[in-house]
Formats: sequence, structure tokens, C-alpha cells
Amino acid sequence: MEPYLEVRESYAAFAREAVDSPCFVDWSLGVRDDPEVQALIATLPAVKQQPNLVFAAARWLGVTAPGPYEGLRELLLARWDEVRSVVLDRSTQTNEVRRLATLLPAFTAAVGSGPVALLEVGASAGLNLFPDRWSFRWSHSDGSVVALGDGDPLDCDIEGTPPLPDTHPKISWRGGIDLNPLDVTDPDAMAWLENLVWPEQDARRERLRTAIAIAAEDPPDLRAGDLIETLSAMLEEVPEDSTAIVFHSAVIAYLPPQRRTDFHALMSELVAAGRCHWVSNEGPGVLPEITRTAPARGEGEVRFVLGLDGRAVGFAHGHGASLTWFG
Repeated sequence: MEPYLEVRESYAAFAREAVDSPCFVDWSLGVRDDPEVQALIATLPAVKQQPNLVFAAARWLGVTAPGPYEGLRELLLARWDEVRSVVLDRSTQTNEVRRLATLLPAFTAAVGSGPVALLEVGASAGLNLFPDRWSFRWSHSDGSVVALGDGDPLDCDIEGTPPLPDTHPKISWRGGIDLNPLDVTDPDAMAWLENLVWPEQDARRERLRTAIAIAAEDPPDLRAGDLIETLSAMLEEVPEDSTAIVFHSAVIAYLPPQRRTDFHALMSELVAAGRCHWVSNEGPGVLPEITRTAPARGEGEVRFVLGLDGRAVGFAHGHGASLTWFG
């Protein structure tokens, strides 16, 4: 998703991306063809016009989802001041832990073995800081399966030969940065996270509840701050015997274009100085320098570009369902 597109273009794009939610496809197409609703949304700050946030605000206020576009439209027109208030007060901070199934191979490629320090930028509630507490199952197209752990797994379909781990990472330190970090022990904040899950996706909701319970047992160290301004200082806290991995997933898209450039420059400097590895997982237009190192994607293919230290190593499903590895 690209939050800084013009409203009609943004909702048309989201209709192509949200194929896992028929409701959101219908709502996005409805907004695309509805100048009156577009005009309301256009009064929001650019980064707040994003479909998932506007839809989440409407759902927070009681619109039926799944449900017809007419129900969404009626609520937006009748209760716009309330919708606007929710949108301005909240953020899209989805913590999709299934993405760990696509991130963990990149972590393994970066470190192999030894203690790992994880620092997530745009961490939200920090739910993706616990890859050592989950089981995984990677399935190849030839029918072969690689499993890690013996609990209910995070499933991921694999193409190529990613470096799949045979043991969980040894995490010595974990922390995160967010403009508005969410407290896993705050029922209201966790209810908002659940509200961000797309309407038809009950399995994602159940994973989220499990992830919240895991994190609540040992709440992560999350700092409020600008990711560019806070990152270097927080890296100083990494234990000396550990390899630091800075990672993010569906986060940098929310930065304005110049800040994305600044972030890429900062991360390149940190990697070059040997202070960390960098695992990025963003839409193809977000960090173009990384995307340019990837092979051509299929016509109309909507997938994240998975990067390691500034170079593309795979294409990943936005919610972690699949990974094509070419690194």
C-alpha cells in the first residue's frame, strides 16, 4: 500500500492488493467510484487517508463487516466527524506475526547461529519480536515440508531455496521503536489491533490473540520516538556478544518520500559500519534502491520485496503466506 497516492488512485490500488478480503475489495471499489466519499477522505492528512485506517475507523464505530458498501457509505456520510476523530487518534499498526515465516529465513541468512539482538522499527505492540516462541512449517511446491517447533505452526508456501533454520534463533535482546508504541497489556489498544484485521480473516484474528498472549508474558522493550532519530542510540544497547538485526515490515511506506530516502541512507551507513544487519519487507515502490536489485515480477503481481542489507532476496506475501527466495 502507498499511503501518499491521490484518494481515488489509492483506493483503486487497495482493491488490487486486498484480494484476501472480498469486503475490502468491494469497499475500495465503492470509494473509487464515489466522488462524495472521496471528497470527505481528501480532507484528512495525506498519511491518514489510507483505506485500511478509514475502514478500521468505520468498523470501530459499528459498521457491519463483511457487509455491503452502502453500509460503509451511510456511516461515513452520517458520522464523518466521529470517523475523522478516530482516524486522527489512531494509526494502522497491524502486527501480522505470520510475516515471521518470511522474515526468519532472512534472519538466518544474516546471522546463521549465535546470539541475536532484534530491533524492530515501527514495532507497534512488538508482537514480531518473538520468533523463538513460534513454530513454523514451510511447504515447497514439490510437496516437501520443513518444520520447526512442535506447536501450531505459522504456515508459509516456499519457492526457491531459502536458508530455513533447523533451530530457533537465540535471542539475547529484543526492542522496538514506534511513534506510538502499543502496550500489550492495554485492552483498548489490543482491541484496536484486532479491529485492524481484515473482516473475513478469522485465522489472522486467532493468531493475533495468541501473539498478544505470548508478548504479554514478557512485554517487549518498546520506545516512543522517530525511527530515524532513535535508531542509532538504541543500537548502542545491543549486547557485545550479539549480532544486531534491524528489521521492519510494511512500515516505511508511512514515511514521506524524503524520509524514506533518509532512512535508506541511515541503514546503509549502519550496515557498512558493521553495526547491524538490515532486513526490510516493504512494497516494491517503497525502497526503490532495494527493489532495483530484484528480478522482474510477474505482470500485476502484488508482493512485498524482502531485502537483506540493502539487496533484494525474495518476494513475500504481505501477510506471510508465501515466499519466493532468489537471494
